[in-house]
Amino acid sequence: MKKKHPHVLVALGWYDHRLLQGIATYATEHSWHLAAHSIIHEKVIPWGWEGDGVLAWLAADDELARFVMSVKKPTVDFSLRRAELPFAHVVQDHALTGGMVAAHFLERGLRHFAIYSDSENWSQMQRGEAFERHLRQRGHACEAWRWDDKTTRSPQRRIWAARRRWLVEHLRSAPKPLALFALNGSLAVEAHELCADAKISVPQEVAIVGIDDYLLSVGAHSSHISGVDTRLEEQGYRGAELLDRIMRTGRTPSRPIRIAPSGVVTRKSSDMLAVPVEGLSKALRFIMAHFAEPLAVRDIAAAAGMSERSLHLAFTTHLGTTPGMKLIQTRIDHAIRLLTSTNEKIESIATRCGYPSLNAFFIAFKKDKGTTPAAFRREANRFHPYPVWTRGRR
Repeated sequence: MKKKHPHVLVALGWYDHRLLQGIATYATEHSWHLAAHSIIHEKVIPWGWEGDGVLAWLAADDELARFVMSVKKPTVDFSLRRAELPFAHVVQDHALTGGMVAAHFLERGLRHFAIYSDSENWSQMQRGEAFERHLRQRGHACEAWRWDDKTTRSPQRRIWAARRRWLVEHLRSAPKPLALFALNGSLAVEAHELCADAKISVPQEVAIVGIDDYLLSVGAHSSHISGVDTRLEEQGYRGAELLDRIMRTGRTPSRPIRIAPSGVVTRKSSDMLAVPVEGLSKALRFIMAHFAEPLAVRDIAAAAGMSERSLHLAFTTHLGTTPGMKLIQTRIDHAIRLLTSTNEKIESIATRCGYPSLNAFFIAFKKDKGTTPAAFRREANRFHPYPVWTRGRR
């Protein structure tokens, strides 16, 4: 008998091409037939559809949620907005995202913090709460700026201008230098644009981090805005993988599967240092300039004009890490950039990142990332038909 190919409906109330890429990769590997066009592009609910399973993102659209419930097929929801519905969930780890952004700002010596949001959406709330919690545990307060169209007295057609005036006032009056966490990508773009309009320097006066690349995902290499890579392709792939398992076994997990972000992609909008100790600033800049060389902590201390003991105390007090760990992290971060954006041999990358041998690089990389450099590169390119370094050349 000819093997039946599963028919899966992609019913997304929120769209991102990277999520679909992950879904499509799994579907191609397992010979699925995907039905998606009417919902994603035309916003048409396919009442009467029959198939084997549903991949959904149930956001604000009540009709879409009612439809998915009515289908009565195995379903994986990529959102927790409707957590009460009896579906499996594969979601971003928003709490871990918020903590990563807080650590990113603290590592740069920033001490004034604000969150910018425009919604009580569950994802923004979880990111913001984790960001505040991480800062509070380290003795820092955080302002919360949330725009709500309902609170303004401006006529509907003037709300956009009112919102921009409101945000500029906050940006101007906030203590400087300010670390601003925009709880989604479009908010980061807006804040960056308004800082330019208001002659507020980024990142010297306001450092900005957002989420993913959002509207800037096409040609993101030219973006100046730092953002958390939430691994949307992985979320799509794992959601499809889970749906496949449910369709085969009939067993739905009771707890959400959370996809951890890979980290903050540092760009110009947050690439700064604001540490209060001059020697510490010198040490950080020395590490950034010389991490590819065979450095020891004594070399960093000498460049900073400090004793090793004083340097260690300054790092742990102001940055929450040690000089040695900061050197390792700088090397690993650079290795990741080379692994995911070039086709350089791993031996060459090890040398360029300051490791005396390939074995030393493997040990350090696996300890930090839990995988080998080669496996990390394969995973980074898994969702793309062409490697990272060839995209845009065809």
